Amino acid sequence: MLKVGITGGIGSGKSTVTNMLKEKLLPIIDADIVAREVFIINPELISQIKEEFGYEFFDEEGKLRRKEFGNYIFKNDTLRKKLECIIMPFIINEINRRIKAYEQDNCKICFLDAPTLIENNLHTSMDVIILVWVSSDVQIQRIMLRDDLDLDAAIDRIRAQMPIDEKRKFADFIIDNGGSIENTKLQLDLIITQLERLDVKDEV
Repeated sequence: MLKVGITGGIGSGKSTVTNMLKEKLLPIIDADIVAREVFIINPELISQIKEEFGYEFFDEEGKLRRKEFGNYIFKNDTLRKKLECIIMPFIINEINRRIKAYEQDNCKICFLDAPTLIENNLHTSMDVIILVWVSSDVQIQRIMLRDDLDLDAAIDRIRAQMPIDEKRKFADFIIDNGGSIENTKLQLDLIITQLERLDVKDEV
């Protein structure tokens, strides 16, 4: 099975590309969705986070207040790395489990959409890397609009990831997502065509 990693920076529009893949009914694992679901699959995570960071980031029902917690975490690299040490092993384990399930179903290709694909070394288990790229100005504008954040909070989130231009050297394909939806779709369709050729060559 051809394993294709999709990454980018926060606000680069990976979700747009992922939705296009979903429309094509291609197998996709979304790391952001996995990151939410691991709390359900592994309830002990909630206890670990409460013990490490306090109870004030949880509502009366025990659910994590993600925006407030995010604002707190992204201002401090030490705290952010501490959280990653707690949660990332669970996320990676669940991602690997889902990849294996697609392999057992004899899928020819599987996409992994992960914002920190490279930062967490998940790219090393992929066959192909696609980078969804936009300029830093576009990133900031999109984050502020999408998440209702001020400029400082948006920049904190960008700085928490590897710079998007640094990710270029890891990419086999780059989608410039700073233009129209139609232009993004055209770039993606061309890449999928090339990936399908790779798969055919492997079979031969």
